[in-house]
Amino acid sequence: MKAIIVTNQSVGTAGMTLVERPKPQAAINDVVVQVHASGFVPTELKWPSTWTDRRNKERTPSIPGHELAGVVTALGYGTTGLSVGQRVFGLADWYRDGTLAEYIAMEARNLAPLPGDVDFTVGASLPISGLTAWQGLFQHGRLQAGQSVLAHGAAGAVGSMVTQLAREAGAYVIGTGRAADRQKALDFGANEFVDLDHDALEDIGSIDLVFDVIGGDIQKRSAALIRAGGTLVTVVGPAEARPADGLAVDFVVESDRAQLSEIVRRVRDGRLRTNIGKVSALDEAVATFNASERHTGKTVIRVRP
Repeated sequence: MKAIIVTNQSVGTAGMTLVERPKPQAAINDVVVQVHASGFVPTELKWPSTWTDRRNKERTPSIPGHELAGVVTALGYGTTGLSVGQRVFGLADWYRDGTLAEYIAMEARNLAPLPGDVDFTVGASLPISGLTAWQGLFQHGRLQAGQSVLAHGAAGAVGSMVTQLAREAGAYVIGTGRAADRQKALDFGANEFVDLDHDALEDIGSIDLVFDVIGGDIQKRSAALIRAGGTLVTVVGPAEARPADGLAVDFVVESDRAQLSEIVRRVRDGRLRTNIGKVSALDEAVATFNASERHTGKTVIRVRP
């Protein structure tokens, strides 16, 4: 099968290579999925799990990518809940070969059914962005109707999901980003927009929940805005700043079949729009990941035409 591999952490996406690899086999509780579309997050090439296994032993050459939509082609021993021929989407294990390949073997529990009226490209764009937003807002942020949310990177793949889900839950959302992102963030439902290059972040007043995808100075300034009992949720590692009288939570997104089903249900009924930026074929993926122009939204690789 065709697959993209990485072998050298120091060179990032420049070290990606399209090669032929053996088709994976299903272990106990696994399924094999024929990948139709794959999402990719460039920062995963900085994650230790891309390069080592759970025992910290090198596992290169590894196949990156952890989001997928496709069709189940084989079941491992003891696998239940899915069937051969079923359309699925989901989030693959961080420590196993990923989704930038024609086939992947992964645990069945990490997949959810993909309805027939949802395109594979859309399905592959949802797992990381959708689950990150859902878990950050509702599990870790305990968002309630009537609260205010500061959504950093509101025009991005995660930020646009945060904005839409928070608005649906009855929150008032202030999005941030670059000046060029203003209209896109507002189109995804932000009530207000703050240009981080030119507007004063501190002018927005007190906030109940900050959803941080940036870190650094922006995180520190945002933490100071959180009112008593509020929460800073961050996905960029341990929080460098904490609210004076609130919580700071950093988390790594986890696969959850029930949450994936809730997310795709909202896509089907029009409550949630995906934020797909660039779509490329597998043969063009390496060039896409190394392009000099800035892509907003989720990059999706269409593995099968």
